[in-house]
Amino acid sequence: MSLLQGIRVVELGLWVAGPATAGILADWGAEVVKLEMTSGDPMRRLFSAVYGMDEERCPPFELYNRGKKSLAIDINHAEGLAVVHKLVATADVFVTNMRPKFLARVGLDHETLLARHPSLVYASLTAYGLEGPDADAPGYDMAAFSGRSGIAERATPKGAAPPVLPGGLGDNVTAVTMVAGIAGALFHRQRTGQGQLVSTSLLRAGVYSIGMDVSARLGLGRAASPPPREKPHNPLMNSYRAGDGKWFWLVGAESQRHWPGTLAALGCAELEHDPRFATARERRTNAEELVRIFDTQAATRTRDEWAAIFAHHDVWWAPINSIHDIMTDPQVIASGAYARVPTAPGAPAPETFNAVATPLDFSATPCRPQAPPPAIGGDADALLESLGLDGEARARLRELGVLAPPPGAV
Repeated sequence: MSLLQGIRVVELGLWVAGPATAGILADWGAEVVKLEMTSGDPMRRLFSAVYGMDEERCPPFELYNRGKKSLAIDINHAEGLAVVHKLVATADVFVTNMRPKFLARVGLDHETLLARHPSLVYASLTAYGLEGPDADAPGYDMAAFSGRSGIAERATPKGAAPPVLPGGLGDNVTAVTMVAGIAGALFHRQRTGQGQLVSTSLLRAGVYSIGMDVSARLGLGRAASPPPREKPHNPLMNSYRAGDGKWFWLVGAESQRHWPGTLAALGCAELEHDPRFATARERRTNAEELVRIFDTQAATRTRDEWAAIFAHHDVWWAPINSIHDIMTDPQVIASGAYARVPTAPGAPAPETFNAVATPLDFSATPCRPQAPPPAIGGDADALLESLGLDGEARARLRELGVLAPPPGAV
């Protein structure tokens, strides 16, 4: 039995954060029905629409939408909306990352649905939250999670331009946050029978993600600017480039404890009693000179050579991997970061393809991707038949343009 077997999730979302939330639930065994526009979630066309690339396949869409069923329907049409209400009546969880005003206009806001279905868990994921002057403002993770939350600024050394963080980073963090909220709400419902609104936002998750800095500002009234690499607060917690051009982190957070071993490994044992570096405070004061020394030493060997030396001296460190590196890093593979996903019926061999796994494991109820992502509207007939709409009713909806044509129809 899978972890969430018997749980039906209806997802009204597009792009990343909402579908990513429901995608994790699908990997965990929930039945997830994805509501799409009749033209499909625009995420399906990410590479052509955003990057102008001639690429039909979209692996990021596959990651967030595998194992789901698709109902491509026009909810702006009264008859399409009526079908959606019938579907929601059968659901345990409703997940959406649509803007509040739109949801209120079509009657799929949390007030309306919870009044009709008191046991429903309504999961609202927005850019900026449900209250406040910008509650209905549009926002991707670059805007709400990275920019407005303060993350980009905290990652920017003084005088430098803010970095462009990896796409989907904030969406994924916020999706995992929402999954935790849904799990808590389902547990509450199991005990009481009562559903509820669960809400989070890219902005809220972003602020929490830099909670160490924000809490310091709240509690102490100050927050230090992020230092440049050449002048770190602790040179034993800094990045260095090996002789082969590959970077690594030293992670000696307990500066005094890690000081002797780091010096021995780097071949700088004579610095242990140098008054410029005798204490953590002195090392911070003279960080620029110490980093210069460490840079010179780091460049004398390859990263693989340093790996063996650091292991011998019990130095805490980590490689700074590229995307290409993590494809073959044995620890990344052993951690369960990848999973095999079934290919669509009729697809050429192999029967599965390699993909990113969702980031949790369960020992008693192992969770793996259940199926490939659905075709646009590929499950409409079976879903609508289960709701009491016969072939004639479905044909009529298609004639009205409310329901997408069956996959493969000309």
